[in-house]
Amino acid sequence: DLAAPGGPAPALSVASIERRLSGLCWGTAQRGARLDRGDRHIATVLAGIRRKHARPPVGKEAILPGDLLAMIATLPHDLRGLRDRAILLVGFAGGLRRSEIVGLDHGRDDTLDAGGWVEILAGGLLVTLRGKTGWREVEIARGSTERTCPVQALEQWLHYARITFGPLFVAVSRDGRTATSRRLGDKHVARLVKQTVRDAGLRPDLPEAERLRLYSGHSLRAGLASSAEIEERYVQTQLGHASAEMTRRYQRRRDRFRVNLTKAAGL
Repeated sequence: DLAAPGGPAPALSVASIERRLSGLCWGTAQRGARLDRGDRHIATVLAGIRRKHARPPVGKEAILPGDLLAMIATLPHDLRGLRDRAILLVGFAGGLRRSEIVGLDHGRDDTLDAGGWVEILAGGLLVTLRGKTGWREVEIARGSTERTCPVQALEQWLHYARITFGPLFVAVSRDGRTATSRRLGDKHVARLVKQTVRDAGLRPDLPEAERLRLYSGHSLRAGLASSAEIEERYVQTQLGHASAEMTRRYQRRRDRFRVNLTKAAGL
């Protein structure tokens, strides 16, 4: 047990567990005793940890453009539907995390808990976000049709909800007629994705429980990364990834072997 005495076991990576075990072995040796990490009991536990936790992560199913159209078609034509349509389209086009979506304010410095703000320009939205490595800007251009344009969807929501200050996406009153001042939580995005996936009948080949486990708020980011037919570096910038390798994890239908280094090397 690598947890502190009396405390819960921390969430540790395989590498950190191995480092802690090495530290225990060294500390035991300093006291004149011996802790053999090659002991079959210790080796068996470590092998089990590696099998369970050292495997590549399984990504969520990507929501592709056709899926997204089917999902927004299930939304009602009321204030709540306008809001949720804007959430899905802006989240997809911006490649935003669910926390980034609900953390947006209408303007800069509107609230203390904001994670960013938006500016509506002639060409589209300029989204400024506070990320893990500092502030970054995301550009969301206008779409090719009114039905799928994330900018128009947001403009309609702001107009009918009469939002000119504070959180961008807020709860709607029980009767569905008025926007409140209460910011939505990020779990709303996850529930919205699952609900519209179910209503749109995506992946009908799977049982419902398994089907819903495949999708989450991250499915929007994976959908953009998998669908955008542009250079990878632009997708990387949009998603705010520090490395191209991280971006590739989101690309569910990436064109593999497009760059043939074997032939480039003369073989």
